[in-house]
Amino acid sequence: MLDTAKKSSTITVSAPKINTLAFKLVGTAPFVQARFSQKAKMAMMGKMQEGSTARGKKVREARDFDQDCMDAMHIGMDGKAGVPAGAFRAAMISACRLVGFKMTIAKLSVFVEADTFDRVDGVPLVHLNGDWERLDMHVRNATGVVDVRVRPMWREWNINLRVSYDADQFTDRDVANLLLRAGMQVGIGEGRPDSKSSTGLGFGTFKIEGM
Repeated sequence: MLDTAKKSSTITVSAPKINTLAFKLVGTAPFVQARFSQKAKMAMMGKMQEGSTARGKKVREARDFDQDCMDAMHIGMDGKAGVPAGAFRAAMISACRLVGFKMTIAKLSVFVEADTFDRVDGVPLVHLNGDWERLDMHVRNATGVVDVRVRPMWREWNINLRVSYDADQFTDRDVANLLLRAGMQVGIGEGRPDSKSSTGLGFGTFKIEGM
């Protein structure tokens, strides 16, 4: 007679080995930021609340280009300019395509520690060091209409970045090389090489100091 009783099994799950590395990133091209402003968000929500009655009653307000520039910037709770920590994490994950590493595994293995949080929506930020200026650029909307977009741009910039990673998946050198590829081949911000909607403008590239 066959023994159909289920045999017990033991599954051993090891604790994660999370290490942290510190890097100083130095921009090799200007960094341009385009935060979706709170003003634009509130205006959009207002139209949605008004529904069909909002049609035909549009009033074009005079644009304050300096304010547009400020609204496009991430400012932390400490009053300092920052870059979403997720931008660097996304760049490293995207770079995994170049070396044949599974992006789904990288999403669970690489993290960027925040210095502060956006004072409007709480997005984790890393401090952005450097002086910025206003950049005025013409763009073509989806409708084909030419418009002007105003963004803050840092010509020279640097960031102190802390990357935490799963040591069962990556070595220290793996992480450093992945970040190098992210800086040279992916980039961050507007006009980066790995832009989803274009081939980029060459903005947002960086290197690791000392490498």
